Amino acid sequence: MQILQDRRDFLASASLGVAAGVLGTRPSLANEPPLEVTTIRIQREELENPICLAPEFVAEELLRAEGFTDVRYVATRNGPAFTQAFERGEIDFGFMFAPGAVRRLDAGVPITVVAGVHPGCFELFVHEPIRTVTDLRGKRVGIPDVPGGPAQLYVSIMAAHVGLDPEQDINWITMDDVASPMELFVEGEIDAYLAFVTEFPELRGRKIGRSILNMAMDKPWSQYFCCLWVGNTDFVREYPVATKRALRAILKATDLCRTEPERAVRRLVDGAFIKLHYDGALEALAEIPWASWRELDPEDSLRFYALWMHEFGELNATPNQIIAEGTDWRFLNQLKRELKA
Repeated sequence: MQILQDRRDFLASASLGVAAGVLGTRPSLANEPPLEVTTIRIQREELENPICLAPEFVAEELLRAEGFTDVRYVATRNGPAFTQAFERGEIDFGFMFAPGAVRRLDAGVPITVVAGVHPGCFELFVHEPIRTVTDLRGKRVGIPDVPGGPAQLYVSIMAAHVGLDPEQDINWITMDDVASPMELFVEGEIDAYLAFVTEFPELRGRKIGRSILNMAMDKPWSQYFCCLWVGNTDFVREYPVATKRALRAILKATDLCRTEPERAVRRLVDGAFIKLHYDGALEALAEIPWASWRELDPEDSLRFYALWMHEFGELNATPNQIIAEGTDWRFLNQLKRELKA
């Protein structure tokens, strides 16, 4: 079995190494200054099936092609543990949901948002007779998260967007209440559920409820990033060459998720980054609009979520302060010109 796994790892690495050459990583380094540091530490979030984080795992060989000789994935739980890892300087980069990034920036966590990667991690499923978000008034809504987490923020903003009061009008069912709010939804015990991208295929396949809002397709949600690429502020400031090259690898890996999904999924499955079987992972990967990093404006996304969170009294800083102090778009702007489709 170990020989088979070693062979799979070699083939996956070789395939992505070829992809790195095809996508032009190596020739682009000729006229660039050398890396200031060759070690990079990326958060590996302890989710069961982190399909929306696929680029950071697909990017390993692309990062090596950029000159990083030591690519480390640091296992970190989301929430306070993720925040503390940045504060202690234990990780250099990772993905964050946009509301979570806004909240951390407001709290003074040393992070800098350098790019948006994609929207579309969630879809709102409901049971009859619910037809619109407005119909959630007085209903039981489940979220795949703890109270106050990004998932609850997303639904709260959806509700406020149509005039509901998220605190008064919705009965929340979170992972602090039950182990699996999704199972309660499947059993008809709650009225609505905000499904994560890996849960879409199961709910559709079992014909459980109906979808009334898809963040990858429905405006305004499809116009804003849900997943951002975020760096440790000290790393971004001290190592601009490394920051740009790391982002280039992530964006090329994002493109590979779109153009060569079979290869990307094989990397995820064979590398044990997800627990889904191959077909399920491929179906989930196809749900995400990977081309959006070229099309959407991450600053607009931060402003949108910060404005709503400010409306809820969630923030001390203004949205403009969040953007001015917590973002650096230089690298993304350079790479959008460099990596033209």
